[in-house]
Amino acid sequence: MKVNDYHLLLDLNQFRTIRKTAKSILISQPAITQRLKYIEEHLGGQIFLRTPKGLLPTPFGEVVLAHAKHVLYQEDVLKEKLAQVEGKVAGTLSLGASSLYSQHFLPDVLQSFTQAFPEVTIDLVTGVSEEIRQSASSFHIAIVRGGPIEDYESFHLLSDPLFLLDTVPMGKGERPLIEFKSDPGFQKLIETWMARDPGMLVKRSIKVDHFETAKQMMKRGLGMTVLPESIIKEEKDAYSCLPLETEGQAIVRETWACVKPGGRALPQVEAFLEHIRNGVSE
Repeated sequence: MKVNDYHLLLDLNQFRTIRKTAKSILISQPAITQRLKYIEEHLGGQIFLRTPKGLLPTPFGEVVLAHAKHVLYQEDVLKEKLAQVEGKVAGTLSLGASSLYSQHFLPDVLQSFTQAFPEVTIDLVTGVSEEIRQSASSFHIAIVRGGPIEDYESFHLLSDPLFLLDTVPMGKGERPLIEFKSDPGFQKLIETWMARDPGMLVKRSIKVDHFETAKQMMKRGLGMTVLPESIIKEEKDAYSCLPLETEGQAIVRETWACVKPGGRALPQVEAFLEHIRNGVSE
């Protein structure tokens, strides 16, 4: 079997239908059907059952799929080792990044990086910083908000002051606070600030899934919200805006690039770190 055969099996398992798989990988449905038939004949068993809900792996198929994942993982390991030996910047770069950094900074970084190093494949997962922290061992580099990851080599990327925004002047009676899904560190910063400013009357009533949702709801007068400076460049002058401070010092959210132990031995990891650090310093 070829490496592409293992990719095909995992694609079929992901998309669950031959039609969706064909659309995703740009191969005709008859060609996929024929290739799957060959693979099943070659291995001597049925890999998928065709059901009204789509393709479901058989017990035989589950073993094959697990093997496919292992084979492709070993292929990546081999490519990384060969690139390391040759000193060539190639292979897969696995990134886990916070949602905010992914949305507002990472696209430009990846665009210029992939132009500079076209032989590097980017494997990117985004999410709340706490989710990225918990799965940090799965990535070469984890980009998180808050504090650096313990026992990882960490590089500071960004200091992001926090601001309270509203459509009405601050302190004009009780206002709803629009909160968004975040990590415990962010929530603790907000709660600490509130506890030290008893004059701020807050009615906790709105919780949303994303910081952009909170910003849009604030713009429509539904309440006030706390957002980092990096995503409110235009809003700071257009709305009532109060910097969050404690004892005269701005409350900030730090952003870090954290590298798993031994990760910098890979050329693509070192190249990305140099690229992203140069971008920060410019």
